[in-house]
Parts: sequence; structure tokens; C-alpha cells
Amino acid sequence: MRAARLTVVTAVATAAALTAVTGCAEKSGAQDGDHVVRVTAKDDACDVSTKEFPAGHVELAIENKGSKVTEVYLLFPDDRVVTERENIGPGTKQRVTAEVKAGDYRIACKPGMKGKGIRQDVKATGGTAAKRDPRLDGAVAAYRQYVQQQADETLPKAEAFAKAVRAGDLEAAKKAYAPSRIGWERTEPVAEFFGDIDPKVDVREDGLEAGQNPATDWTGWHRLEKALWQDKKIGDREKQLAGTLVTDLKGWQNRVGTADISPTSMANGAKELLDEVANDKVTGEEERYSHTDLVDFKANVEGAQKSYELLKPVAKENDAALAADLDKRFAALDKLLDRYRPGPASYEFTSYDKVGEADRKELSDAVNALAEPLSKLAAAVVGK
Repeated sequence: MRAARLTVVTAVATAAALTAVTGCAEKSGAQDGDHVVRVTAKDDACDVSTKEFPAGHVELAIENKGSKVTEVYLLFPDDRVVTERENIGPGTKQRVTAEVKAGDYRIACKPGMKGKGIRQDVKATGGTAAKRDPRLDGAVAAYRQYVQQQADETLPKAEAFAKAVRAGDLEAAKKAYAPSRIGWERTEPVAEFFGDIDPKVDVREDGLEAGQNPATDWTGWHRLEKALWQDKKIGDREKQLAGTLVTDLKGWQNRVGTADISPTSMANGAKELLDEVANDKVTGEEERYSHTDLVDFKANVEGAQKSYELLKPVAKENDAALAADLDKRFAALDKLLDRYRPGPASYEFTSYDKVGEADRKELSDAVNALAEPLSKLAAAVVGK
């Protein structure tokens, strides 16, 4: 699961309203002016240089002057996400670019990457959003079809997992656990666009919001993972949660058609997901009980690569060098992951507790090497 987020409401009507672009912090090339909003994030404040800017192209020039890692969001008033940047370390700067229509928005800083954040109301005035290359509409349609396929294929696997849990069959449930997650992990670049499904099915115990009770509010795969591998028992609560998981995944399956997916959300989501892999998942936190982390890694990389491949024709036309670099980086990471499975057609991976620190660092370095150029994909897609 990606870090705990502000609520996202899916709405097809907003798809044409904006495109979001996340750029590299040092290589944006944008000059400060009417379209640049400076955001100074602190532990107890979120200061903005202006609360009004022209619609169209807007760039958030972010500096974290706090002591905590933070996130910065540009939001609609109802908390739908326009664009975001996560994992902004203390003392570092990032630039995040978006194309927005005239209207009211909010800028939110989340010190410690928790809660609803410290917010400032802002307004975009006049102007229009940039037009989209028609080829990108085809990429979105193809990606939506891919996500729908993953959801459709996940349901029977999740039902098999739930059946084993409800039967009290510990070993069968363990065997079915990782395969039931592959489709979800492949589509995590756009997980936030399915509303509350992500925190229902994929939250870890330490990802619960303040005030939530693990005994009553923790649901999804990882709650069951803990029961299977750490507690080594299946009780009535686990049997109930197995059914809840299937119900929630059916909700995911039904929302794919109306999710507000855009070319830039595909690109930015892939980059943010790989950042999460490098910063969090590589530590073994995601599958801390089952140690099936490499299954998640591979699925995440496949999902990110699918986004890239669909966007590649336009990105390559605008930035051939970037496309060549991404091709090389994806191939290198795929080759590295292949070391940990018996063959390229297999989804049986080495248990992550058997992967040493040096090898984990090698994986993290390879993901970071891919994430850096991937951060430029959205800009290349819109020709910035």
C-alpha cells in the first residue's frame, strides 16, 4: 500500500479538467513568475507565496524547512487530488507542475505524512487547461482496460484465498495469499483513484489513522497475513474479514470504469509507487509476516512498466533520450528481480527474509535508478 493519503473521490467529469505533471526537482527549468507558487513546508505550517494564480500552468516550488518528511498536495475543495509529491525530506526542494482550470483549490502540507495536513485555500483565475494529445486518450483507454483485467482476474484468486480462510485451512490460505494480491499490486499506480478501497484492503497496522482501533478498524490482506503467519490461527474474526476483503475487491472491480485516470496520473502514480518500493517496501515492511515482498515488487514494476509502455509513443517523440533511459532501467530491474525466481514465467520468489542487506540495497538502488528518470515521464508526455 502507498502511504496513507488524503481522500480521493473518483469522477469522470474531472478527467478533462486537468492534467498533472510531476517534474524533477532540479531540472524543471521553470522560472518563477505568476504561474509559480512557492510552498514552504514546516512541521507546524504550510506557507504559500500567493493565494491566487492564473489557470492553466501552475508550478508548486516546494521547500521543506521542517524536521519531518512531508507531502504536498494540490487539491480540489472536496479533497480530490490534482497533483502531489510525497517523501520530501527535511531541507530538500521539489517542483510539482499541474495544468488546472479556473476555480478554488487547496494546497496541503502533511508533515510526517500523516493526517489531513495543514491547508491553505488558493484560487486559479481565468485561462484554460492544456489540450491533450489524442493518442494519450488511447493510452488511458488501454490502461483502464488493463486495470479492469487485473481486477477481474483478482476476484477468483481472492475468493480462493477467502475460501481457505473461512475453512480454517491455515496452509491453503498461506499458499493462496500472495497470488491473490498480484493484480492489486500491478494497479497500485492508480490505487488512490478508487476512493477508500486502498485503505480497506491493503493498509498495514502502522498505516491506520489516529483514533482507529486495530481490533475493529483494521481490515484487508495484511490483517489476515498477521493472523496466518504470526498468530498462526484463524478465528471467527478472520473468517468474517475474508468475506469483507472479497466484498471490497468487488467494489474495486466496479469502480474501474469510472475512475478518474489521466495520462499524467498514470505517469506520476508509477513514479510515486517506485519511490514507495525503494523507501519503504524494500525494508520488508509491506509483507512483514509472510515475507512475500518480492511478489509485490515484481507486480509493482510490471504495473509501472505498463503505464510507461502505453505512454511511450508520445514520450519518446518528445524526449527520445528519456525513453531510451527508461527502457534500459526497466530491463535492468527486471533482470535483477529474475535472480530471485526459478524462471521468467514463475511468480514463485525467494522469501524476503532470506535476502541479505547487501542484496536489498542493490534492489533499492536499481529502483531508485529507475524512479529518477521516471519522474520526468509526465513532463515528456505533455511536451514540457
